[in-house]
Amino acid sequence: MNTRQAVSWIINLTLLIGLSACSTSNERIPTQTVVHLPPTAAVTLTPSPIPLTFTPTPLACLSQPGTIKQEAISYTNPSQEFLVYTPPCYTEMTGIRYPVLYLLHGQTYTQDQWIRLGVPQIADALIRSDESAPFIIVFPDDHYWNAEPGDGFGDRLILDIIPYLDKNYRTLANREHRSLGGLSRGGGWAVKLGFEHPELFGSLGLHSPAVFKDNAPYIERLIKGIPEESRPNLWLDVGDADRELTSILLLEEILTRNNYFHEYHFYAGDHSELYWGVHVEEYLRWYAQAWREKPAEQ
Repeated sequence: MNTRQAVSWIINLTLLIGLSACSTSNERIPTQTVVHLPPTAAVTLTPSPIPLTFTPTPLACLSQPGTIKQEAISYTNPSQEFLVYTPPCYTEMTGIRYPVLYLLHGQTYTQDQWIRLGVPQIADALIRSDESAPFIIVFPDDHYWNAEPGDGFGDRLILDIIPYLDKNYRTLANREHRSLGGLSRGGGWAVKLGFEHPELFGSLGLHSPAVFKDNAPYIERLIKGIPEESRPNLWLDVGDADRELTSILLLEEILTRNNYFHEYHFYAGDHSELYWGVHVEEYLRWYAQAWREKPAEQ
């Protein structure tokens, strides 16, 4: 085997991904999980990781953390800021394209909320341990939520941020490799944008989403208008002491009534960063399930 073949072998083997379902191990947080799946779906509980018969020498860059870069689109009104996490080895492996996860923050917070909750460190660990395919994460800023320009955030995400990422980063620019998630107000945005644009997102993560009862008829109409085969994968979770619990339970009822197969997780906890921080790793593992294969070469 020559040097070039050896390097190629190391790269390919390092990027092989074996995802395993994982539940939160914190015993202080009791869990009730209801998974709504198609009757024909095969369910495998807690699969064991795929064992490696030998351990190849890892790429040196895998030992380094991913990179977080501040970005801004100046031609929007207001200027749209966002942070971008690129995984370890992104710079070195120039021939690879990656899935993208868009994570939206809560009201009164800014683009760094998910970062403070530990998302980059958890993503690094999952990628480094081969429990997840490498992926890009985008953290859009919606700090204009309480001002008039805030109404345009959804348009800026769909019309500006996503095209910018697909043009300037090595993304896999299709719905199967693009996911949208959010907590609190960000979860409410994920409900609205995800159901309005199912052609853009393969998975939606709704973490204590701030939705309102008055919006229920509109949300239900959106769901009814999405063909079953085009419905994004869906995760919904909420704490038993969440101030948005009533409206979130109504959303879950709408999903069930319309046979929208989804994962519903009812935990102990309230509407706070303490609650979301406990479950961040679980969230990321769920998003990564859709990306079992290694990133595609361009």
